[in-house]
Amino acid sequence: MLGRDVCARLARLDGAEATGLLRRDLDITQARAVRTALRTHRPDVVVNCAAWTAVDDAETHEDAAARVNGDGPRHLAAACAQSGTRLLHLSTNYVFSGDLEGSRAEDDRPGPRTAYGRTKLAGEQAVLAGLPGTGYVVRTAWLYGAGGRNFVRTMIRLERERDHVEVVDDQRGQPTWTADLADLLVRLGLGALRGTAPAGVYHGTSRGATTWHGLAQETFRLLGADPGRVGGTTSLALARPAPRPAHGVLSHAAWRAARIEPIRQWRAALAEAFPALLAVERQRPPGTGPPAHCRSDRGAG
Repeated sequence: MLGRDVCARLARLDGAEATGLLRRDLDITQARAVRTALRTHRPDVVVNCAAWTAVDDAETHEDAAARVNGDGPRHLAAACAQSGTRLLHLSTNYVFSGDLEGSRAEDDRPGPRTAYGRTKLAGEQAVLAGLPGTGYVVRTAWLYGAGGRNFVRTMIRLERERDHVEVVDDQRGQPTWTADLADLLVRLGLGALRGTAPAGVYHGTSRGATTWHGLAQETFRLLGADPGRVGGTTSLALARPAPRPAHGVLSHAAWRAARIEPIRQWRAALAEAFPALLAVERQRPPGTGPPAHCRSDRGAG
């Protein structure tokens, strides 16, 4: 989902040559394959959008998740160090416990509570240690876009299929459009090449914050539907194998040093993204069940 938007954004950048590699083209868990790919393509910047993102499955498959989220970035960092390539690595707010209210700063101490968060933190540490001057970690969260399954697209579908949905209202975060994040990554990559963006940790999320319940209600409103059809529920009522961060908001102070404007407010981005999300979702036949953040009822109507 994000990788497609990164490639689309680079295609509009004058003078840029971009190569997008699918999993079948490059398995980042294989060190030799990573070295070969960098020798073949000789990039100035690598943007690593590859990850194990199945949060619940990681609880029972942590070793497999660690190979993708921890070993993969380590191989990329080592190969980039050999070739002098900048690396932009995507991470997550799950590296924090999510227990503390307020927003987390880039230099706050991580403390993941999940296997997914632990594996992603291992990837961050590998990039920062292997590329102290040319490694960039960009933490993001609550991504949605036209190029893949996500919460907003699911809410569009459920509004059509269900009379009522219940969505958790005790988790706060920042809905972030992948097109906005892709643009931010391109601007960070350009800053890295120019030497105006310091290496280190950045937070790539929209400004403002809401709950999953609030995001679902805003989606219904944009559809012209009654937001009252979205009820609230608790994380406990929808217990999952991996606990979700109750407070997942990230701050954006590091962008000032890079002289890069952070992503805009989440509501403005969602309104602009919505026509494409709606068009893509309405082309799909009715899908599977609701995501981990909600439950739904068909009702009698």
